[in-house]
Amino acid sequence: MRNLSIYAAGKKLLFGVLLFLSVFIPHSTKAAGVTIITHGYELDGDYPTWVTAMADEIPNYSSLSATNFTIYKITLTTDGSNYYYQWQRTNGSPPTVTDTGDIIIELDWSQMDGGLVGVGLNNYDLSTSIVAPILSYVILQTNIISELNGHALAEYPIHLIGHSRGGSLMNEVSRILGTNGVWVDHLTTLDPHPLNNDGNIDLGYPTDASAENTYANVLFHDNYYQVTGLGALFGEPDGEPTAGAYNRLLSVVELTGGYNNDHSNVHLWYHGTVELNTPANDTGATITGTERNNWWYTSEDEGVIAGFYYSLIGGGDRTSYFPLGLPGDPMIRDGYNQSFGDIGAGYSNNRTPLPSNSGTWPNIIKFNIIGTNVVNTVTAGNLIGTTLYYQYGGSSNLTVQIYFDRDFNPYNSNSVSIVSLHPPATGTSAVSYYSNLGLTTTNVPPGTYSIYAKMTDGVHTRYLYTPETVTIISNLQPPILDIQKSGSAQFIIGINGVSGQKIILQTSSRLQNWTPLATNTLTTSRWTYTNSLPANVQFYRAVLSQ
Repeated sequence: MRNLSIYAAGKKLLFGVLLFLSVFIPHSTKAAGVTIITHGYELDGDYPTWVTAMADEIPNYSSLSATNFTIYKITLTTDGSNYYYQWQRTNGSPPTVTDTGDIIIELDWSQMDGGLVGVGLNNYDLSTSIVAPILSYVILQTNIISELNGHALAEYPIHLIGHSRGGSLMNEVSRILGTNGVWVDHLTTLDPHPLNNDGNIDLGYPTDASAENTYANVLFHDNYYQVTGLGALFGEPDGEPTAGAYNRLLSVVELTGGYNNDHSNVHLWYHGTVELNTPANDTGATITGTERNNWWYTSEDEGVIAGFYYSLIGGGDRTSYFPLGLPGDPMIRDGYNQSFGDIGAGYSNNRTPLPSNSGTWPNIIKFNIIGTNVVNTVTAGNLIGTTLYYQYGGSSNLTVQIYFDRDFNPYNSNSVSIVSLHPPATGTSAVSYYSNLGLTTTNVPPGTYSIYAKMTDGVHTRYLYTPETVTIISNLQPPILDIQKSGSAQFIIGINGVSGQKIILQTSSRLQNWTPLATNTLTTSRWTYTNSLPANVQFYRAVLSQ
């Protein structure tokens, strides 16, 4: 018998003494991904500051609240014959030392986007079909950002966000990544307007890549757009709905205020779902209380349950049936991939097949702890149930390793390897899964952990964290007692412990000799026992028994 006990004393005329141990319940953080934000056509050829404002606001998002993070600015340029990239860290710390592991990228392609060519300027008007392969190259290569120490941006789940022509650009990037076998976790298009494509007529401009569909390698696609009918000549180009996306039409009435330009107000609307303060400002316009009241449906809670909420960081349910407006309106799950059987939202043909797929990258598509709790509590020695969906179309030997991690950064050294698997390849037209993958907690120190999976074929590697965390409690954790008075002569003793513990409730009059009063093996975390006290002072203690 181990004498791990906590004492509580009671008296007939006393209500009792309550004694608690502090238990740390962590804030669930949805992190460890790459978010890339970009603009569209800029009339003056300058880089728009709203992109920087959105990037800088993401670390402040309520479910992330990162104290250290990484923000890069990647700039793409051309001299008319060759293409170049530059990177600089504009905020935060190198990704190898942060606790979230999250990387946020501002993409500047303003020198290529068709802005006005002034005296001494050397701007180019390039199709997004030309720019997209350059950005895709930057995402796939391991030597682009030296601070990543040989890692590629594609190793993390990817969230692509693009406004106007940038929506066309990001959709085309998702297609190119797909031809390399890379899944995109999230694609967000903001009033996409491909020049001279998808029915648009923009004389004197190049023809952009289409934005009218969603490719088979995109897990979730949400599209926010407006249609004014004023045309690009009036500075109000229309956006468009996208097949396979959750399409949220923003009406003209909803977008009154802000920039006084509906096309720009679409990215301001999305900014308001990242920065939840009122007022919120993206350096170009402000969301006041009026916009908070008018721009979102009641069910969207003034932007709290909208837009960025459905990112991995936001943690919203992307398989929700939730209709946000009137009956018959689109549902969130409309944007979820339903073309590979039921990976969460049922089955339908809501994706466009890729023209080709080399299958050279392994993909962890979904990874979750079984259950609905954000924080799961497990006694050391018990298994944690998980589900893991993956795809790999290559031919190399595939390895999956699962780790308990003290934060959300797989690139530092504070994780513990738990499981190593060798799953078979799936091919490029199927998704496979582990429906109940048990993770052992034996010999894992008590504490709160995030869990991530690392999948590699020996050349390419990808990571994914579960959105849920787990708290491992030692099976030797001492029980906690509390006492409540019941009537004039009885006390209810509450014994709080860990399910599976065998606990002996003992009593004493002088804290010297202890007499067993009751014994119970906990099936839940709490046991109550009612007892009458004698006239003298009575003490109780709970003792673990093995």
